[in-house]
Amino acid sequence: MNAGDLVRAVRRAGTAGGPRAALGSWWRLRPGGARPSPDAWRARVPGLLERVEPEPGGGVVRFARSVLRVRVATGGAVFLGWDGAGPEPSCAVPEVGCPPVDARVTLEPHAAGGWRVVSERVSVVVAQYGAVEIRTPGGLLLRRDMPPRWWESSDRAGDGHVVQRSVLTADADVFGLGGRAAGPRLPDGGYRLWQVGEEVVGGPGGHSPLALPVQLVVADAGSHLVFHDVGGDGELTLRHGTTGEGSGHDRPGRCLLRLSGGTARYWVLPGPPARALRGWRALTGAAAVPPVWALGYQHAVGRAEPGELSALVAAFRERGVPLRGLHLVGAVGGPPAGGSGSGSGSGSGSGERAVGGEELPGVRLVRGVDPRVPVRPGAEFYECGLAAEVFVPAPERAARPATVAGPTGRAVVPDFTDPGARKWWGESYLPLYAQGASAYWLRPFGSRAPGPGVRGGLPPRSRLALEGRGGELREAHNVLALAMARATHEAGGEAGRWSFSGGAWAGSHRYGGVCARVPEGWEGIRAAVSTVVGLGLCGVPFAGVDVRAGLSTELGQRWFQLGAWLPLFRTFSGSGAAPRWPSDRREADGLVAAVAERERLLPYLATLAQMASVSGAPPVRPLWWHTPADRGLRTAREVDFLLGDAFLVAPVCEPGVRERRVRLPRGAWYDTATGEVRHGPGTVTVAAPATRLPVLARAGAVVPVAEPDGGVVLEVWAPAAGRTGGGLRAAPATPSGADGLPHGDGTATGALRRYAVVMRDGEPVVTREDARALELPVRIRGRGA
Repeated sequence: MNAGDLVRAVRRAGTAGGPRAALGSWWRLRPGGARPSPDAWRARVPGLLERVEPEPGGGVVRFARSVLRVRVATGGAVFLGWDGAGPEPSCAVPEVGCPPVDARVTLEPHAAGGWRVVSERVSVVVAQYGAVEIRTPGGLLLRRDMPPRWWESSDRAGDGHVVQRSVLTADADVFGLGGRAAGPRLPDGGYRLWQVGEEVVGGPGGHSPLALPVQLVVADAGSHLVFHDVGGDGELTLRHGTTGEGSGHDRPGRCLLRLSGGTARYWVLPGPPARALRGWRALTGAAAVPPVWALGYQHAVGRAEPGELSALVAAFRERGVPLRGLHLVGAVGGPPAGGSGSGSGSGSGSGERAVGGEELPGVRLVRGVDPRVPVRPGAEFYECGLAAEVFVPAPERAARPATVAGPTGRAVVPDFTDPGARKWWGESYLPLYAQGASAYWLRPFGSRAPGPGVRGGLPPRSRLALEGRGGELREAHNVLALAMARATHEAGGEAGRWSFSGGAWAGSHRYGGVCARVPEGWEGIRAAVSTVVGLGLCGVPFAGVDVRAGLSTELGQRWFQLGAWLPLFRTFSGSGAAPRWPSDRREADGLVAAVAERERLLPYLATLAQMASVSGAPPVRPLWWHTPADRGLRTAREVDFLLGDAFLVAPVCEPGVRERRVRLPRGAWYDTATGEVRHGPGTVTVAAPATRLPVLARAGAVVPVAEPDGGVVLEVWAPAAGRTGGGLRAAPATPSGADGLPHGDGTATGALRRYAVVMRDGEPVVTREDARALELPVRIRGRGA
């Protein structure tokens, strides 16, 4: 905004509506803001409501210049689509389709010429000029979406976009968007909804490797999840509200969403966080359950010379560190060539044979897969792809594929939104990586972002198949990571290998896990927890980050200690050389103990993975998970988190810290190292020595753990007098080994068995809720709650 603009805005501030006009002027004229010319652009609003047409589950509301479709599914999920948009087709929704509509929904007139859709769990009010309110059955407001405004070129030939403002309750706190903040709660500011592959997160807004348009809004009156089903560019500006103190006034929260392409369609899932994520699971499908080995400790290398990998595995074993998986993330630049650092071995697919025939017994191999096929005329795979027409075509010449920068020169990329390209990928290209591999590491790719500081990719106007619908890449840029994960999953059929991806979108949880990039250094520890918690609240439960700091430093040790409590535990080094361990024996033993504790908790982690698939509840949860009305926990800046219902983990995010102030949820908690009992709600001080993180166990928790000599034991943290407790265990559906876990690539996908614990005569007594006899021994820990 220049001086003249500022003077004119201030001059209007004293008139009626002046403050709003001044704010609008600043928004349009801010640096980087949109400046639509009145001669070239025009805004369209829905206009006056004219009539409604009832449909099963809701109806169609027709305005003078737009149409709104309202559809309520069983469970209370609400779909809202403008300009005739429907809930399908959608990349986020699995092939089986959306949940069925609620046949009991009624459509009835409402006050001031509006209409209302009433169901058992939600009420949707459509006002006369297009505002939409989502309310609880009792009438409490959850959100109010103002009429969208479409910016369109006067000749309808330009690039349009839609702007929608939303009003939230004054006490609402917003989480999600892939967790791109310095704390679990998203701070005020702007968030770019544009994924940029392997770029590192840079602050609360801006570009991000993960840009999921999913928000979980938590408030005292009620919570809801909102998902904007648009895969193109966008920006969300968030302003939290404030509650008045005493006789003060409440200021509601506000969101401003700008989406390219002019499409506005979204889902709202009302209910407490656990119920909202259960509804999200019903909408987008169940999360894939990882193989048990993928829950253990893994290490990734960027490159490796022949002979280095076996020496690396041997170095871990000499330290007493059980390595479950070895990732070759540097396998880039097309199909692997035998004998190279990214080459294929001659293994049988068990993942225990790697580069150059090196034997890696007991270690699963994960191969890096790059979708970029080098442009090499005469090469078998390049010519095969050209003949099958599976590559993304160039926007200016559809007969030729679009090229991107590859590691060895120009490259082309398959169109993963085309079933034919996915079939070619699975039958001709991916099998070369499958030799000796148990899983894949998928390198994300994308298009050129409309802004500075972002690496190049495919031209945004490249044409995609989009499952037969057709469209430009800029409309579906953010879903490319999902499409690649789907292609990899379909390549293996029902027995498809597990995959890890550096990108994610709504629905990625159906195909594998996510390993995100976050800033390195001490500030990255906070970002790591925020990312994993945020992804879980967006419906991506199996997630983690790379531990890249050197283990010989205090920073690296704190990173390592945190990684041991996240769903995906992976360290990274640029070469195949063994990591340099701390010279101090106590510090080195502390790292070994962290991996040993991870191995001990594998049955519990497998149970959490199965629970996430069944109920949508993420393994890593914010402290307010069971008490969302606790504003102190919701707004806390600390990045402490819950691992399931049993454990509270308090990361150390600053150097030299040897004790932590921890805010406890209600109930009794045991310090797992000392057995000391702490009571919540409240804030307590716990020890944080250099060799471990503070971890507290909930009194009454029943945790399945692995024994060193084989088998599984139910570890019970004794409940307080007069209290009860319980827990779950995922019984293995495949034959178990000596550790009580499934052999090989098996998953703990059996039935969830429930246990209850109660104090009788001062002793904890554990029973199965199905009244059958206990099949596992019990160990009691803690007796002073």
